[in-house]
Amino acid sequence: MEQRRVGVAVDFSPCSIKALKWAVENVVRDEDHLILVNVLREGEYEAETQFWEVTGGSPFIPLCEMAKPDIIKKYGSKPDAESLDIVNTLAKQKKVEVLLKVYWGDPREKICEAIEKIPLSCLIVGNRGHGKLKRVIMGSVSTYVVDNGTCPVTVVKQPAEPSSPRTTTPRAATKK
Repeated sequence: MEQRRVGVAVDFSPCSIKALKWAVENVVRDEDHLILVNVLREGEYEAETQFWEVTGGSPFIPLCEMAKPDIIKKYGSKPDAESLDIVNTLAKQKKVEVLLKVYWGDPREKICEAIEKIPLSCLIVGNRGHGKLKRVIMGSVSTYVVDNGTCPVTVVKQPAEPSSPRTTTPRAATKK
């Protein structure tokens, strides 16, 4: 059986950690490759990004190097302790090779680029649960990737943001 390359778009926020957990519990199988796709917006990180942007992102960074200070400094990606714990446990339990690939630019475009260039068998992405208005104004990375990605994409949803509280006046029941 061909090894699959399962991608998870991560920015190490709570919604991307939830997507990572979901992928580990529901998609990743023994001996798959799990590729963490991390996109830093332009301006978030300056060192060598022009070179890496032209060459299609960073080289693949193996799990054993993801948290090393020199790697963090070189590529600007800062995996959190919870994400590292999840992938370390996965790598041991299912013999999965975990790799990180860092891109710089618009997350929507760079995630779609990663799907094609890696290439990914499937992608899991989190959804921040923004309401309709914020999605229209800010744009939704997950919606864009679902519409434009060239592999199956699963969106792991977050609960919707609470809307503005409604002011209601309780009504007393009256008997006539």
